[in-house]
Amino acid sequence: MGFLENFHIQVLGNGSGPKLVFLHGLMGSGANWRKVVPAFRKDYHILLLDQRGHGRSFHPSHGYSPEDYARDLEKVLDELCWTEKIYLVGHSMGGRNALSFAYQFPYRIRCLVIEDIGPDSHPNAVGKIELYLNSVPTPFANKGKAKQFFDEKFPQMVGCDRLLAQYLYTNIEVRENGQADWRFSRQGILASVREGRAYERWDQVRGLQVPTLVVRGKQSEELSFEVYQHMMESNSLVSGVQIEQAGHWVHFDQPQDFIDSLQTFFAQVE
Repeated sequence: MGFLENFHIQVLGNGSGPKLVFLHGLMGSGANWRKVVPAFRKDYHILLLDQRGHGRSFHPSHGYSPEDYARDLEKVLDELCWTEKIYLVGHSMGGRNALSFAYQFPYRIRCLVIEDIGPDSHPNAVGKIELYLNSVPTPFANKGKAKQFFDEKFPQMVGCDRLLAQYLYTNIEVRENGQADWRFSRQGILASVREGRAYERWDQVRGLQVPTLVVRGKQSEELSFEVYQHMMESNSLVSGVQIEQAGHWVHFDQPQDFIDSLQTFFAQVE
């Protein structure tokens, strides 16, 4: 069995165009890019994949560091015979994984876009995600019960906005027995946060050898302005753009501004 068979992927767009890969964030899937992808289908050959432990891809018991995710992408590209340099876009956890890929395999990448994530360590970050997951009484009797819980109870329980509750609900799927449970690997999610935040990766930012764009939501609580600025100061190949009226999910909050930023950056690279 080929390694590619472990993954749920979509290959879209112009088969003769430049190769463009999107990496989703924590607890996400390739479907998270549905508002963005149509703008690039005419000109680019696009790969969307559910990363390990997420969505409909495999859920291994270990291997959730950014370096593991990066090696997954390398193997997937090999099996797809995508030998030319790729345009790589990653959001949040996917941005950290994309940074790791660009650092490990600079010869395989044409340019990099990191959406709203920095290279800082945060050993205690897993506690917040654990709180969210522990607050959800899975499995639910059915999908309707799950929707009712995320609509009515979850935001009050953990003090979050409805956007996060809605995002988590999209990760609930119906099993063969009719019950509704997480689509992702709970163990893999926690390991991804723990291993991704275990130590800082400023050396990877300083070591980037390709044009890189950091996209920050101006209202983001994830990527501070100070870290965003320091990323640009750390390497002359790194530039940045801040998107007004956007938080951590920039491509969801302001999809057109996000698309415009990518298109402008890609045109400069070309």
